[in-house]
Amino acid sequence: MILAHISKIIIDMNKTEVLESEKRANKSHGKDGPITFFHLKDDVQFPNSPYPVLLYKDILNLPFLRPGAFIENLFKGNGWYNSWRAGIYEYGHYHSNTHEVIGVYKGKTTLLIGGKKGVKIDIEKGDVLILPAGVAHQNLNSEDSVKCVGAYPNGIKYDMKYGKADERPKADLTIKKVPTNIKNPVFGHIMGIPKYWKPHS
Repeated sequence: MILAHISKIIIDMNKTEVLESEKRANKSHGKDGPITFFHLKDDVQFPNSPYPVLLYKDILNLPFLRPGAFIENLFKGNGWYNSWRAGIYEYGHYHSNTHEVIGVYKGKTTLLIGGKKGVKIDIEKGDVLILPAGVAHQNLNSEDSVKCVGAYPNGIKYDMKYGKADERPKADLTIKKVPTNIKNPVFGHIMGIPKYWKPHS
């Protein structure tokens, strides 16, 4: 059970660099373990989201053999699938029709989330990052600096958006339709999304 490993969660806020003062990281220490969350506003190029990005540091107790399959099975058990195993693109992009979870099973890198005026975060083996629909993300190192499993709620076939001018406002309308009444990919019903994301009114 993943809850058996809550005691090994480590949050290192010194690894988080905030590039814009009003987009500060907030640290939440729930009874199920700490989460770092990031509120990222629309920056004109990228819509981002009213929901926070959720980062779990060192949350995965990965097996030596087949760590990618371990993450895939964990996510799928909570309703997140249509998974891939790869690195993270070196250019800013987002998905307008779905949220995304990324679990790291090898390496480390720095991501820029939210666009040029967003936030730099370090991710590494054992971390899980949950990105709401619309949030831009970009690898600031080489694509293969990390190996990850990505997945999507209910196995949605994700679209790709790149911050081009002609993507909006259609992308914004699509983002508003993406549901948030979903399980958290790591903890199911008890932590993360059910606590920090409120459904659209």
